[in-house]
Amino acid sequence: MFSPSPQVSSQGPPREGYCAFYEECGRNPTVDGSLIPPIVPCLNYSAARHLTGEHYRRLKEVCYLPGLREGNTYACCSLGQLSSLERSLSLSKNLLVRCPSCAENFAHLHCITTCSPNQTQTLNVTKVMNVTYLNATREVVVAYQAYISSEFSEGAFNSCRNVRIPSTGGFAIATMCGRYGSKLCTAQRWYDFQGDTSNGLAPLDIDFRLIANNDTSGVPEGIIPYSGHAIGCNEITTTGEEACSCQDCLESCPPVPPPPPLPEPFMLLSMDGYLLICIILFCLLMLAFLFYLIVSCYVEYQNKKHYRTSKLNKKIKDENSNEVGERIIDPSEVTCLEKNSFAAQAFMSRQFQRWGTLMASYPLIVILVAAVIVAVFAVGLKSIRLTTDPVELWSAPNSRARQEKDFHDENFTPFFRTNQLILTAPGRTGHLYDSLLFGPQNFSGLISKDLIIELLNLQRKIQFWSDDLNRNASLKDVCYAPLNPSNPSLTDCAVNSLPQYFQNSLENIDAKVNMTELGVTKEVDWRDHLIYCLNSPLSFKDITDLGMSCMADYGAPVFPFLAVGGYEGEYDGYTNSEAFIMTFSLNNYGRDDPKFKVALQWETEFLKIVQDYQRSPECKFTFAYMAERSLEDEINRTTAEDIPIFMISYAVIFVYIAVALGEYSSCKRLLVDSKFLVGLGGILVVVCSVLASMGFYSWIGIPSSLVILQVVPFLVLAVGADNIFIFVLEYQRDVREMGETREQQIGRVLGRVAPSMLLCSLSESVCFFLGALSTMPAVKAFALYAALAILMDFFLQITAFVALLSLDARRQDNNRCELLCCVTVSKERANKPNEGFLLPFMRKFYAPVLLHSVTRIIMVVFIFMACASIYLMLHVKVGLDQELAMPKGSYMLDYFQYLYKYFEVGVPVYFVTKRGYDFSTVEGMNGVCSSVGCDQFSMTQKIRYATDYPERSYMAIPANSWVDDFIDWLNPGSRCCRLYTAGPNVGEFCPANITGLNCLKKCLPNPEDGVVRPNLTQFNRFLPEFLANRPDLQCSKGGLGAYDTAVVRSETGEIVGMFVFYIFTSLDKNFLKKDKISSRFMAYHSPLTNSQEFTAALKKARELADEITKGMRNINGTSPDFEVFPYTITYVFYEQYLTIVEEGLFNIGLCLIPTFVVCCLLLGLDLISGFLNLLTILMIVVDTVGVMTLWSIDYNAVALINLVTAVGISVEFVSHMTRAFALSTKMTRIERAKEATANMGSAVFAGVAMTNLPGIIVLAFAKAQLIQIFFFRLNLVITLLGLAHGLIFLPVLLSYFGMNNNVQIAFHSDVTYAADKNIKLFKNFKIINNA
Repeated sequence: MFSPSPQVSSQGPPREGYCAFYEECGRNPTVDGSLIPPIVPCLNYSAARHLTGEHYRRLKEVCYLPGLREGNTYACCSLGQLSSLERSLSLSKNLLVRCPSCAENFAHLHCITTCSPNQTQTLNVTKVMNVTYLNATREVVVAYQAYISSEFSEGAFNSCRNVRIPSTGGFAIATMCGRYGSKLCTAQRWYDFQGDTSNGLAPLDIDFRLIANNDTSGVPEGIIPYSGHAIGCNEITTTGEEACSCQDCLESCPPVPPPPPLPEPFMLLSMDGYLLICIILFCLLMLAFLFYLIVSCYVEYQNKKHYRTSKLNKKIKDENSNEVGERIIDPSEVTCLEKNSFAAQAFMSRQFQRWGTLMASYPLIVILVAAVIVAVFAVGLKSIRLTTDPVELWSAPNSRARQEKDFHDENFTPFFRTNQLILTAPGRTGHLYDSLLFGPQNFSGLISKDLIIELLNLQRKIQFWSDDLNRNASLKDVCYAPLNPSNPSLTDCAVNSLPQYFQNSLENIDAKVNMTELGVTKEVDWRDHLIYCLNSPLSFKDITDLGMSCMADYGAPVFPFLAVGGYEGEYDGYTNSEAFIMTFSLNNYGRDDPKFKVALQWETEFLKIVQDYQRSPECKFTFAYMAERSLEDEINRTTAEDIPIFMISYAVIFVYIAVALGEYSSCKRLLVDSKFLVGLGGILVVVCSVLASMGFYSWIGIPSSLVILQVVPFLVLAVGADNIFIFVLEYQRDVREMGETREQQIGRVLGRVAPSMLLCSLSESVCFFLGALSTMPAVKAFALYAALAILMDFFLQITAFVALLSLDARRQDNNRCELLCCVTVSKERANKPNEGFLLPFMRKFYAPVLLHSVTRIIMVVFIFMACASIYLMLHVKVGLDQELAMPKGSYMLDYFQYLYKYFEVGVPVYFVTKRGYDFSTVEGMNGVCSSVGCDQFSMTQKIRYATDYPERSYMAIPANSWVDDFIDWLNPGSRCCRLYTAGPNVGEFCPANITGLNCLKKCLPNPEDGVVRPNLTQFNRFLPEFLANRPDLQCSKGGLGAYDTAVVRSETGEIVGMFVFYIFTSLDKNFLKKDKISSRFMAYHSPLTNSQEFTAALKKARELADEITKGMRNINGTSPDFEVFPYTITYVFYEQYLTIVEEGLFNIGLCLIPTFVVCCLLLGLDLISGFLNLLTILMIVVDTVGVMTLWSIDYNAVALINLVTAVGISVEFVSHMTRAFALSTKMTRIERAKEATANMGSAVFAGVAMTNLPGIIVLAFAKAQLIQIFFFRLNLVITLLGLAHGLIFLPVLLSYFGMNNNVQIAFHSDVTYAADKNIKLFKNFKIINNA
């Protein structure tokens, strides 16, 4: 037992060759709660001992002192002191041994203070005590001053300051400098911490005095500061060990060129190059247009002059009294192209007329057959599968990110489930705390004892009854427990929060004790402990007399960026944090595992508790929160809530169609001439076409999605309504001819409009079928569903809808009311065309004004819009921020806001190696590791170089490495890997926490060059032991919890896998018997706040991985197809943005091709009309993208779907007009453009624009931001631009550049009708040459 009593020092004067103390005299009576026994030396002023034999060997083994030679070596330390010194040094060597010069300098210093033969000239004993130990009372040294030259101390410190801890990516010095961490650590602070008994490792207090050269002030007489040589970290050690690696020593780094500078903005003539190009393009187009006008005027003048002087021509006038020359030509002068064009129109018109007559003659049978066909297709809906998984929707199965994710999930457990709170306390007043140890410290209003306790109470609340487990369930049933995965208790769960610095113990938070420091006694409490732990989270004991650990109760450190947020700086900033961060990590069970439901229940209960707490008047926090299930829950919730909005939108469209289709000639016939049931039939046709399409694809196993349910009906409704309006309005404007039956009239009308309907429907359908070539699953499925739905819509329109119109016409002819069929009215229907309001307005006012010679200059406006949109298109943002997927008012929006504001680190990123690399060879290890002897351009070194430029590489923290920690764990200089030398387990692995004399043999011998590398047998033997070794104070390098599932073995013996910082499953000791392994390394991205940064980070990580792959393939034994790839959970979502621009150009280009080809074919190879049709649609798409830039609509997969839809809707606005112009019989282009604008433009306006706009406006009231932005805003833009181009730009364009000649062909014996009722075909050919 000890019996201490205070004593003053009785050290003699400084004298060369004399000791101040010698031998061990028991425990330091002033130290309580030390992590290792605080054995102190006996005060002993005596000559240094001459060392020989075992004593000399032990000194040389423990201490790296220069000039040691047996026979002339003297020292002041006994064998017992050497053993204690070795045990103490081994704890630090666990962290420092990867840099030999640092480890040697560290040992050098402590060997000098403990063993120097000139001890009295270096040390000044300041405090001794009488201690009775083993029935003998001796004076023991409990404090002394050590005088060290600043040159040596700074050199030693500089050799150690950059040594890394591979498992965390941080610096070892951060754990050895107390409250200062790595950034504020200096040589003096480093030594002060080492000499402070409160750190739990120092056995006595050492006051290190660092003395500058030639500075004798404050140095006692006779004291000579030790001024040995500190080896630089880039120098070979005295024992011949190699210099430290670049990872641990900046001076060892080879010249690494900085990344190339960012490309300069594209400039021409000191201005934005793209802007200048667009300005030049606009000027060129204007000059070309002006030149065309001049030439046209000249040609027109010459023609008029020629016609006035020619006697062969007669003068005729058109409707505007323009003189037009006409000559009779021989039929042989008509080109084959012109013959084909009108023959095709006549053929289609004749066939559709016969078809329409047939459908109208047997309406009930037709409707029944159509219903059966739809029903057969729709039965497939029983097998419908809705894809809600974002990965399945937006990432192609064969995409790189998807394959990499599948590789990860196939070989390893998926990422754990994250549940998180970010809590703030705005408005609370902070305070200044004058700490005994740390000085004045600012504490924010958040960092207060009552809020920490409140946070702890909130953390403990969550438990519930689980039917799946048939008992109360709590966090321990589903939590991720890295150090005890098989049977975790609640304290094993990985919960990262600030109370973990107190081991989630209220008793520890309440702890306080009086402490004396430098003669000042003050109370220390939770604040002192917290200050220390925030700056030294890896410490097992703080430096206060509280003596508490900083490690979490589950055995791992909690880094400050995982516990607090919103701080500036580190040392002084942590206690000024604005936010607490609390994270619960759950195991990500498979969906078939019963515990998956338990995890979902836990998350549901978690959300309920935090929401109830948030509403509680007792809540002291303002906070945001999320659970792993939150994203899916919120998307499903908003989808359900916005269904009524879509229903209202469709209802508005239905009401409009029903009202707009009606004829309102008199009040008495209001119910007779209304078209309510026809409108309802048109809506049902759209619904049935969508159901048939969905049913068919469900039959063949192509899944649907919510995007399809929302967009396809809208698209088909736009297309279908337009065709319905064109058909019905044409019927209403037509007059039944003498002797013609109702069915024949309907057939004749269908013959006129069906070719135009076919043109649009076929163009759109082919467009979408080609769009299905997209690699993006959501776009591909949408295109397939839309293409078939449009085809079905056209089929039902020319069958069921024709039959329905026939029934309605029969009712109307019989003067029966629509909803009351038994009621008739006496007023007969007038047998004259019903043009309504819109057609006369457009014929009399709109078309003449639009196509006036002055107003046609509006063409300039559209040219300017196109050029401006090209410029804006180059600046559209690519991406989709995840908060846009959330509805307004969602708690997830608050969470994202808090996340970006308060989080100080980005997402983890893993560099994954696939099969084909041999880690067990020396060359293989050197190509991966970053410690001494490793390749300067190894895998981890390259990642480390990337972190030097985080603003370019988006890498913030270097990668961890199990290879490095495995090598350090094997190093004989540490206590980690030992073998039993006695007892029943002789020769087997002996953990570091086993004390006594049974484990005296190291796993590997000391290498001469200090480069520890196991051979193949040793590698395979000890790697499983390393991965199963739990880290502790004696050995912090154990792999359990950090690397134990980083290795996966294939059936052939090759290990495939990755490096990871958390545990999945335990590992069998016999799993390593063959040759190759693969693994992963974890680094951290810098904070990423938007999709552009996430995408850029992915791109840079892939570039880095490709560079790593090239280097590792050059290592002997590496397979040529070996690959390293980066992986994090977000990459699968953001990969699409790397190629979405090219993907969009490809898809839209494919969609534009059929619009040109089909238009040309159905117009008899009319290339000019096809080109103008294509040009207008292209301008609509370009202008849409330009407006997207102005209205902050990002370009992404949802936008791409809408742009593909825009092509389809644009066809409706444009193709009907183009065809009407091409088939007009008016004399001049202007007159033909007027007729097309009035007749077809009115139907397009009523059928497309006015059908879409009311429904789109209703979507503005949706809660989902995605719907507001990509369905309301974008569809509104598409509709308005389509309307402007279809009814303003296109008529003007056709009036300038449309076909110049119109051919009328007729056959004497067979009179039929082409698309326009005024065109009669005669056998004689007559070509009218327009001016």
